[in-house]
Amino acid sequence: MADSNFIDHVKILFRSGKGGAGSVHFRHEKFVPRGGPDGGDGGRGGDIILRGNNQLWTLLHLKYKKHIFADDGENGGGNQRSGASAEDIIVEVPPGTIVKNSDTGETEMEITGNTEEKIILHGGRGGLGNVNFKSSTNQAPRYAQPGEPGKEEWKILELKLLADVGLVGFPNAGKSTLLSVLSSAKPAVADYPFTTLTPTVGIVKYHGRQSFVMADIPGIIEGAHAGKGLGLRFLRHIERNSILLFLIPCDSKDIFKEYKILLSELKHYSDELALKKRVVGISKCDLLDDELLLEIKNEVNRQFAKSEEIPLIFFSSFKKTGLNHLKEKLWDLLNLA
Repeated sequence: MADSNFIDHVKILFRSGKGGAGSVHFRHEKFVPRGGPDGGDGGRGGDIILRGNNQLWTLLHLKYKKHIFADDGENGGGNQRSGASAEDIIVEVPPGTIVKNSDTGETEMEITGNTEEKIILHGGRGGLGNVNFKSSTNQAPRYAQPGEPGKEEWKILELKLLADVGLVGFPNAGKSTLLSVLSSAKPAVADYPFTTLTPTVGIVKYHGRQSFVMADIPGIIEGAHAGKGLGLRFLRHIERNSILLFLIPCDSKDIFKEYKILLSELKHYSDELALKKRVVGISKCDLLDDELLLEIKNEVNRQFAKSEEIPLIFFSSFKKTGLNHLKEKLWDLLNLA
């Protein structure tokens, strides 16, 4: 997936169709000089419907669609002919898409599953024809209902990636490298910060046919929750991840402090993120010799043992050591009852 093609935020003007008007009509037949009312009903206006499609990963296909309008229902006719209802407009989106009111920012709905459908805007109902208003006291009603108007509203569509495991870490922590080694995803990898500018999703195979989804989220920086860097734009993707895998390079000046900063950023953004299952992966262990690595392991285990019980996994994506242990731990956590 090319970086420039990852679109996770669009603003679109939606308009549902208005209902067709009911008909004011009277029978005109030979030898029936006083034909009664026979005006038909108007057709229903088209709805705007969102449908989940798990073959889509971004909102790129909606990037240039600034207006999506449904057709109006047809008017009713004589001889009690009802107007045709307009076709609904189906807008396909990837699961994990939420719809917000553009004025208030309030979330109105979300699509979480494949083929799941929800109506953004209802089309107007068709008006009743004059045949519906005939009564013993009103044999020739000369009125019918107009169709209900459609609705027109600006909506914001945002994508929150649905993944089993979300990679959390500062820039250049080795997230993209890990994803490229564990899956067939090919994120940009380089030895400098902010290589990843858009989220990347990969499928990690485990024990034959089993697998889980892992997402590489662009690097967080201190102050991301307040909008510093690209944090606010991408922190929302972490909300939908079942497990958070914190990645911290083994050559960090203070591994435990770096973990606390990352955790603080997530807590400031959303209290719910602090309740998610967490694993801490110490990456780039190939950079250290055995003696220094053992020293760091002992120190990090001591620091985390005092704070909270979190699985600590030391690994190297370059030498591919510790990766099986990492996958086993993630799989076990994902499948806990």
